Amino acid sequence: MRMRLRNYSGVNFLLRFLLIGATFWFFGACSSTKPNLQAISQSPLETLKTEIDKVLADSVMRQTQAGIKIVSLKNGEVLYERDAQKLFHPASNMKLLTTATALSRLGSNFRYQTTLHADSAAIQDSVLQGDLYLKGTGNPDLLNDDLRSMVRQLQGLGVKSVSGNLICDDSYMDDLFWGRGWMWDDASAWYWAPIYALSVEDNCVTITVKPGENIGDPLKVEIEPKTAYMRIENNGRTVAADDSLALDDFSVQREWKDPANVVVIKGGRTTDMGPRSYVIDVLDGALYTGTVFSERLIEAGIEFSGEVKRGILPENSEQLAAHTSASLADVIDNTNKISDNLSAEILLKTVGAEMRGTPGSAAKGISEIYRFLDEAGVDSNSYYLADGSGVSRYNVVHADLLIALLEQMHRDFRVQAEFKASLPIAGVDGTLSSRMKGGSAMDNLRAKTGSLRGVSSLAGYTITADGEQLAFAILMANFVGSARHIRKVQDRIGHLISDFRRTP
Repeated sequence: MRMRLRNYSGVNFLLRFLLIGATFWFFGACSSTKPNLQAISQSPLETLKTEIDKVLADSVMRQTQAGIKIVSLKNGEVLYERDAQKLFHPASNMKLLTTATALSRLGSNFRYQTTLHADSAAIQDSVLQGDLYLKGTGNPDLLNDDLRSMVRQLQGLGVKSVSGNLICDDSYMDDLFWGRGWMWDDASAWYWAPIYALSVEDNCVTITVKPGENIGDPLKVEIEPKTAYMRIENNGRTVAADDSLALDDFSVQREWKDPANVVVIKGGRTTDMGPRSYVIDVLDGALYTGTVFSERLIEAGIEFSGEVKRGILPENSEQLAAHTSASLADVIDNTNKISDNLSAEILLKTVGAEMRGTPGSAAKGISEIYRFLDEAGVDSNSYYLADGSGVSRYNVVHADLLIALLEQMHRDFRVQAEFKASLPIAGVDGTLSSRMKGGSAMDNLRAKTGSLRGVSSLAGYTITADGEQLAFAILMANFVGSARHIRKVQDRIGHLISDFRRTP
């Protein structure tokens, strides 16, 4: 009897043990699947927020600050937000403010005029008596060939000689040729070209350097446009492949410590090295444009032996020739696609001149941007602006501001299409041509990039997988080294919002 009881107790113990084990297994299994159940229970919007948070948890962001806002243009719903009121340098996102204000105030069909005048229309025996006057109103895209066209118009009047000087009038804008807060050593490149109402070829020359045929030969140098305005000091030599000192010393740079229109070439290139081109800014865009124009006169066979000077167009002068720019929509397209600083600064001063009187200035243009943003509902005490291109580190804005601007331009059907068309397209063109290739962001997301040392930004529009239009602003700052990894974080967010759909 006792034995039977002991046997029964053993079976009972075993059953109880198995039951307890099964219970632990069941609750353990439930616990292990809890995150998956939670993910399944999340709404698509909550999942999007979670995924963006994961992207921002990347180790590259450990020291980097981010201000982000993403909204639906359908109803203003905020899809994601992080430190949207914190201040950041916008870098070239500043061009969004400048181009939006220009389009809103001037209209997409506004055009620049560059004109040629004389004291009188008296042409005696094919000689134009007196001075010629070349007046600019800011066209940032005037080319050497456009000056040739104006010379041909002069030839059409029978002019074969000019007896006086060529007077350059750039009084449409003030004489502050650099933006406020620009670095003193940011020079000798097209990124920082001086700002003038009379400009040609982006106020730059292109220097192309080639090796000579034999070791010891001087380097071959070409300049475009062909002009004597920029002097070349060619100290470069063709060297052997093992002359590492000369190869390391190679440089092509305009004198900038003691500013002068002199390009100094030094160091060496080997015979098997191909040509290299450098786009270098000039000092005094107005006199540069005038000099190039005078050289085109001579090139066309019109005698000119006078001087190129600054001056003001007389009231009683008569117009002889003119060049009309492309529409403002085209100017802005170029400004935003390639992030052209000179165009942005000229646009800023143009807005100032047209809305608040000549001479146009950055201060007048910025006042108009403040007024434009006030109309968009942005508190003027919450940000600060200094230039039109974003080169200045005095500029500070926040993601809320950029979203308000993007929403305002989306609602303005007069210029909405032109503004959006000016933005680089992911994986296709402009400064986004090599970013976000593949996936739903490509050929869909449109945004303005921005980059300074330690600063990277991206703001614009995209369309989600189920057709919802979004506006987004991403401002990032405080990182060391290349922005490549920061841009990858932005691109991942761009893909996420372009892939987003409200229904699973």
